[in-house]
Amino acid sequence: MSQETEQHYDLVLRGERVLTPEGVAAREVGVRDGAIVAVEPLGAGLTAERIVEIGSDEILLPGLVDSHVHVNEPGRTEWEGFASATRAAAAGGVTTIVDMPLNSIPPTVDVDALEVKRSVARDQAHVDVGFWGGAVPGNTAQLRPLHEAGVFGFKCFLLDSGVPEFPPLGLDEIETDLAELKTFDSLLIVHAEDPHVIEDAPHREGPVYADFLASRPRAAEDIGIKDVIDRARRTGARAHILHLSSADALPEIRDAKAEGVRLTVETCPHYLVVNAEEIPDGATAFKCCPPIREAYNQDRLWDAVADGTIDLIVSDHSPATVELKKPEGGGFDVAWGGISSLQLGLSLVWTEARERGIALERIVELMSAKPAALVGLQRKGSVAVGQDADFAVFAPDETFTVDVANLRHKNPVSAYAGRELTGAVRAAYLRGEIVDGEQPRGRLLSHGVD
Repeated sequence: MSQETEQHYDLVLRGERVLTPEGVAAREVGVRDGAIVAVEPLGAGLTAERIVEIGSDEILLPGLVDSHVHVNEPGRTEWEGFASATRAAAAGGVTTIVDMPLNSIPPTVDVDALEVKRSVARDQAHVDVGFWGGAVPGNTAQLRPLHEAGVFGFKCFLLDSGVPEFPPLGLDEIETDLAELKTFDSLLIVHAEDPHVIEDAPHREGPVYADFLASRPRAAEDIGIKDVIDRARRTGARAHILHLSSADALPEIRDAKAEGVRLTVETCPHYLVVNAEEIPDGATAFKCCPPIREAYNQDRLWDAVADGTIDLIVSDHSPATVELKKPEGGGFDVAWGGISSLQLGLSLVWTEARERGIALERIVELMSAKPAALVGLQRKGSVAVGQDADFAVFAPDETFTVDVANLRHKNPVSAYAGRELTGAVRAAYLRGEIVDGEQPRGRLLSHGVD
């Protein structure tokens, strides 16, 4: 702990429950110039221009870090945008997001496209924003320049991404790109579904969820993940599996990690909270790829959360217009595949975790410290001296019903409309300033610049 107890601070937060790397304790947190400079026992008497008393029913958490967000601006700004996405993030206690290289136009596959995106985001962000680059056919030579320009790694698909300007990579191309990324120790993040399995799966048009689920079988993920692991093993490069939904892939993942393959894995709130059995036919708000699977599969994912096989939980916030998300006729074959959950992630996961006996500290680690570590943000993810003063004030026992009118993302559609959740975010602070949704204070982040 800091020895600066006699000094004056810009902000002091005091609470009976503050989550630090040592656990939950009664603490006073001193902030100066946007950074945490003191963490002392409650009663230390830190003084400041502003003092915030954390309520007895609240806990002070580190701001969450969401490394899987589709902002879609520019190019598809009617789907989402930096202003709306970052307001939604802050309302959910997320103080840092990392934006995906699609579905914006242009996609972030070269430095010029990165600069276009940065220019659009710069004056709109209410939380801090970093950027992934894209790995697509023919842009291997662009990977190092993008890395040097500050992207946090590179996303690719094994199959059609859903948008024509971001085509998939073949396995040989993936191995080539992994070998290239190894030379500067960057990261390849992969949507790992095997296209051949999906081509051979049954495809039926219409509103029946079971038909959609059958069109994206577990085997597609299992084979895709194995193929990525094989290439990561051969090259020695870092690989990350996006949005794991198939629990059948867990033994392969566990074996690879035990062997020393440089592999990390994420999953998302929708796979941990919703199961296929509860999705009504025609409920296309629940469509995502890979799909939400059965309850017994979900139980195994939670086991992997508890034992550390799954490294982090992120939103995969993938919004679209109401017309795309809820097409006339309710056909899963034509609806956009993505779920908007940036504002609700912590509440969703905590609601389920507490029923399963998993501690809030573990959930916050997977939604804050671990995503920050994945992308190398050393000043994010914990309430500790030297960290950015990014906080979420969370009431873990408060219940609320999801109302789309209260969601900050651009289009009023949510898979969780009407769902009762436990745990509410009451405030977010970015570098010691409360995020009010009016004055954008977010900064654009670059890899290697902390």
